[in-house]
Amino acid sequence: MRAVDLGSREPGAGDSDAVPALGSRLPAPDALGPLREPDSGRLATDRLTALFHRTAAVKEVSLAFPPHTVTAIIGPSGCGKSTFLRCCNRMHELSDGGWVTGRVLLDDVDIYDGTVDPVQVRRRVGMVFQRPTPFPTMSVFDNVAAGLRVDRRRARSATAETVETALRQAALWDEVKDRLDRSALDLSGGQQQRLCIARAVAPRPEVLLLDEPTASLDPAGTQRIEELCRELKRDYTIVIVTHNMQQAARVSDFTAFFYLGELIEHGPTTQLFTAPRLEQTEAYITGRFG
Repeated sequence: MRAVDLGSREPGAGDSDAVPALGSRLPAPDALGPLREPDSGRLATDRLTALFHRTAAVKEVSLAFPPHTVTAIIGPSGCGKSTFLRCCNRMHELSDGGWVTGRVLLDDVDIYDGTVDPVQVRRRVGMVFQRPTPFPTMSVFDNVAAGLRVDRRRARSATAETVETALRQAALWDEVKDRLDRSALDLSGGQQQRLCIARAVAPRPEVLLLDEPTASLDPAGTQRIEELCRELKRDYTIVIVTHNMQQAARVSDFTAFFYLGELIEHGPTTQLFTAPRLEQTEAYITGRFG
């Protein structure tokens, strides 16, 4: 298995097979352009190991995420769930000593191939974090538009339309349409998290990664985010990390159980929660440990 030192890897180094560059396979996203192919957003990992220096936090995980589904990743604290998620859009390489072995495939293209631009990867695979992270010096409008401004050719009218579309997708437009120029910090916690979702979907990614997105929200905010997951999977492939077993059962089509950095069991959510194959999985979901 190849090792990928993400800070110093030369393009093509260590690759035994030529892998087409992500940019050459996938056109630049445009929220106002034509619809993507129906099966776009196919995400998979192949023997993925994530390390901090010499310590492995995720070990040899192979997992596929079908397009237009929600997959929940569950497991006790420290089992590698969030690290795994960060590997799926090359955020892990920004961590001190972070590197990986194995592959992460987006529509059959290895995002860790040396010719792939990590900035473009993060536009295709959006991410929302545990706590709302609006840009504090920006308005509501500018928060959503931030990712779009990488494309300097985009007309302001097109940006405004895309911002509105993203806010509607995040079920936030009606609440903020009259205060788009106000600070994002004026919003409630639940609104700020939906704003972050709008910012993530504005570039029209194929995949949306949610890292415990409701951990800091009240029950009403949590319910709205869960409803959004069910709505957004029509357009995106969604992977959500959660500590809440009930939430995983409510929102996901598939569930993956991690423990000590390893994938223990994966399957349809109904099957995993009602008839898990492994005793270890049953012990976790019934609260006997974790």
